[in-house]
Amino acid sequence: MELRVLRYFLAVAREENITAAAEVLHITQPTLSKQLMDLEKELGKQLFIRGKRKITLTEEGMFLRRRAQEIVELADKTQSEFLSNEDIISGDIYIGGGETDAMRIVAKTAKELQKNYPGIRYHLYSGNAQDVTERLDKGLLDFGILIGSSNLNKYDYIRLPVTDTWGLLMKKDSPLMDKDVISSADLKDLPLIVSIQALKTNELSGWSGYSFEDLNIVATYNLVYNATLMVDEGLGYVLTLDKLVNTSGGSKFCFKPLKPKLEAPLYIVWKKYQVFSKATEKFIEALQDLL
Repeated sequence: MELRVLRYFLAVAREENITAAAEVLHITQPTLSKQLMDLEKELGKQLFIRGKRKITLTEEGMFLRRRAQEIVELADKTQSEFLSNEDIISGDIYIGGGETDAMRIVAKTAKELQKNYPGIRYHLYSGNAQDVTERLDKGLLDFGILIGSSNLNKYDYIRLPVTDTWGLLMKKDSPLMDKDVISSADLKDLPLIVSIQALKTNELSGWSGYSFEDLNIVATYNLVYNATLMVDEGLGYVLTLDKLVNTSGGSKFCFKPLKPKLEAPLYIVWKKYQVFSKATEKFIEALQDLL
């Protein structure tokens, strides 16, 4: 498979029309059609379902789209690193992480670095720990922000001087509003909305003394903003980390920490033996200075 052909394939998948994709790519429609048929022949799989007005991906086509996006992103990232001027420190830094206030440290580091190296650009990717580590392992990210220490064995890392605290997000008219803290007994019969990552790591069930099967979990979430909509509609209470949702002033939500206090350490990680670009080297230096 040629990189050029993968770019053609992605354009067609995005436009859902060969003629429109050919215009975007500045090639003829017959040329593009032939390239796609050759690709299907090479792989021995049908990638498209060709309708009269719209092209859709087969299951094999959807799989190839995911892989092609990763390959093209990695190729572009590698080319950018080679083409960067050795005398002028510039380039792209790719950072992934879950929803955590620790991203402020990344933002402060980037702001400080920008004063001397305005040519550095930052690309942020949001995802859970599995998403972030998969992209780190494939070379699509330079750094990842991980919550907790369960994924550190194969990475170099710096522990950040902050922690996130677990608690319960609720509406201000909730019966639990008058409580200062939330105990495990308080959770027993509550309709809970729990993060997918928390379910996988089992950290909260260890704290509560219950297995998740014993709790009344009515929904799971990946992004806490979507979970707050469910709270607003009265579906339940969100088990989440602090400082992710505004609870001050006129906000309709409030956050109550768990007791005993349950904290999550935070780390910035990168692949062991990673060869850094000049931009990523400067980022690490600036982060260490800030810390």
